[in-house]
Amino acid sequence: MLASYRPLFEVPGARVFIAGGMIARSAGAMFGVATVAMVAARRDSYALAGAVMAVGMVSLALFAPFLGRLVDRYGQRRIAIPFFLWSGFWAVMTILASWRGWPSWVLFITFPLCGAIPNLGTMARARWSHIFAHDARSLHTAMSFEQVMEEVTFVIGPVLAIWLATSLFPEAGFVFAVLCYTVGVLVFISARSTEPPVVPHHERPTAHAHHVPGLVPLAFIMVMTGAIFGVNEVVTLAVAEDMGHPNAAGPVLALYAVGSAFSGLVFGTMSHGRNLLKLLLAGTLGMALLEAPVLFAGNLRILALLMLFAGMATAPTLITVMNLIERIVPKAQLNEGMTIVLTGLIIGIAGGSAVSGVVVDHVGPRYGYLVAILAGAVAFVMALGTHSFLTRRDLAHLR
Repeated sequence: MLASYRPLFEVPGARVFIAGGMIARSAGAMFGVATVAMVAARRDSYALAGAVMAVGMVSLALFAPFLGRLVDRYGQRRIAIPFFLWSGFWAVMTILASWRGWPSWVLFITFPLCGAIPNLGTMARARWSHIFAHDARSLHTAMSFEQVMEEVTFVIGPVLAIWLATSLFPEAGFVFAVLCYTVGVLVFISARSTEPPVVPHHERPTAHAHHVPGLVPLAFIMVMTGAIFGVNEVVTLAVAEDMGHPNAAGPVLALYAVGSAFSGLVFGTMSHGRNLLKLLLAGTLGMALLEAPVLFAGNLRILALLMLFAGMATAPTLITVMNLIERIVPKAQLNEGMTIVLTGLIIGIAGGSAVSGVVVDHVGPRYGYLVAILAGAVAFVMALGTHSFLTRRDLAHLR
């Protein structure tokens, strides 16, 4: 199975941006739970922690389409460097605001301003789309590999973030994430040979990418998918603390990512050539059904096992959505289109974090998982509507 992914590493220059992307996205996977752990420890409120994370994710979502469009117009390197410096400054200010005990409202300014940074995941996928522009099977494998990489980072990131925050000091996970992100971005943008060329302005579509038929419905499905992520991060941390083992939250979340990564590896080798719309229906239904048993976990061991299975529908769903985007969005708007969809994911993480934080504080830790179950059900209903819409448009190339 792993042999299917070996040709990706043989592409000249690919190993450099793969390594940089892995480091940076591991840091990206740390930021959410590191922020929750930092704020909850310093301010003793999961509702506040969830709200800060939510506002930060909304800010990231608002910046993302604009930055994706800039990357399409001017190139990855020219946009990534200046905005990386901007984001790094505000990350340092967020650390100082927490460490020095500045008023809580300061966090609602500094943390959201960290979000003005282009998405490395979309830039990596755009590179693969350029490299395998005429090789659909290899492109499918590359897109699957990218999603598996992101799931692996969610195995590494939350565990490190929670361990550092609980073992050293509350800001430790956030500080480490900033340092790793710095290294990862610098390595990624150094791989200039694989950067896709900019499509000349006179050849670009005049309308924005969100006008592409089917793009907005897919983005809304990603909102619900992101809500599941946000809920699991906040609620699992609260449940583990309620059971007296706060350090266990990281490994439990890691098992969710392990399940997703494993299913993504298998999916990437078996799903090429199948109907993407049917795969989308199966993936969203799986997210709803596999998340439901988590609500009834009696202890952390059972919770960890159930989270392993709950993650198995996630990567296939995300891979399918990104494959759909690659097929329906013009090449000149690929970064923008992918960013819009991933923006939906970010908004969902923000909403899921905020809503589940309130449920945890006012109802109880375990009941926060109800929000994730409901989000999965809504995602399936929306996938049914998307399937009907795109089928009516007779988009035969979605197979």
